[in-house]
Amino acid sequence: MKSHAIFTRFIRHAAFAFVAAAAGLASVQAAEPLTTVRFALDWTPNTDHTGLFVAIDKGYFKDAGIDVKVLPYNQTSPDALVSAGVADFGTTFQDAITFSIAAGAKVKSVFAIDQHWASSIGVLASRDDLKSPKDLDGKKFGGVGTPGERAIVSQVIKNAGGKGDFKLITLRSSYIEALKQGTVDFALPYMAWEGLEAKRAGKPVKYFKYTDYGFPDAYAVIVVSNPAWLKTHDALAHKFVGALQKGYEFAAAHPEEAAQSLIKLNPSAFQDKDFVVESQKMLSPDYRDAQGKVGPQTVAQWSGLSGFLFRKGLLSGPDGKPLTTEPNWANYFTNDYLTKN
Repeated sequence: MKSHAIFTRFIRHAAFAFVAAAAGLASVQAAEPLTTVRFALDWTPNTDHTGLFVAIDKGYFKDAGIDVKVLPYNQTSPDALVSAGVADFGTTFQDAITFSIAAGAKVKSVFAIDQHWASSIGVLASRDDLKSPKDLDGKKFGGVGTPGERAIVSQVIKNAGGKGDFKLITLRSSYIEALKQGTVDFALPYMAWEGLEAKRAGKPVKYFKYTDYGFPDAYAVIVVSNPAWLKTHDALAHKFVGALQKGYEFAAAHPEEAAQSLIKLNPSAFQDKDFVVESQKMLSPDYRDAQGKVGPQTVAQWSGLSGFLFRKGLLSGPDGKPLTTEPNWANYFTNDYLTKN
């Protein structure tokens, strides 16, 4: 009887081991390879991109079955890369794709990173003679030559009571260096990056925010994809944007920890890690809209800046001729891929 009991226990243990091994093998066989999604940056890694790197670092994309390949920044705009199918998603700007889509580019915004302007008209804080945008008439403006740049600045100056006349100088150095050296009187620095650099260097900048002078708010940085790609990769697009949204929600709620993910995944990009943390603290509140949501866009906000560019006659179609009919701005973006919460 004893030998029978031992034999019975052996059979039970062997059967259990076989079942466990089979279950483990089935688990390994069931694991599917990650799907690669290519993401193009509009610039070198910075705090506009933090949510992306948080989602990579914390495994949000991996949990969704996605391996994100971040394409290094180059001189080709993400709009062009996404439109051509070289990238699946990319970061760009509301004004940039307003021009791109009008001209025939195949892109659509799927996520708003910065819900508000990230740049402002900036002058050195020591310039007591420049108290309002109207004081910028006849002054030297340091720009980068983007379409619509002059029109926007001119309108803000007019809204403040000026004529909107100034001398445009295309910069070859940074905004802040040009201001410090006196090459220009005013520029459009990113407040949470170049403006912060100036402050930490002892040359603080004071700002004239567009919206303080009646100019419409805009989405500073957005994420775009190709409408055709979205149609053929609907499930993947939902998973990607959902994971991205989760990353930016974390960055909005935990700026210091989120900054560490950005630094960790880009170790050679930042010499001053405290600067990155401070920048993130400044920027994280702008990830949320007025309702506290991360990512959504509205027709009203798109109609503001983009409608202004149309009314100024600055938008051209694929044939190079000025648009005569205002686009339906609802076609320039979608909230369909956001996770509802």
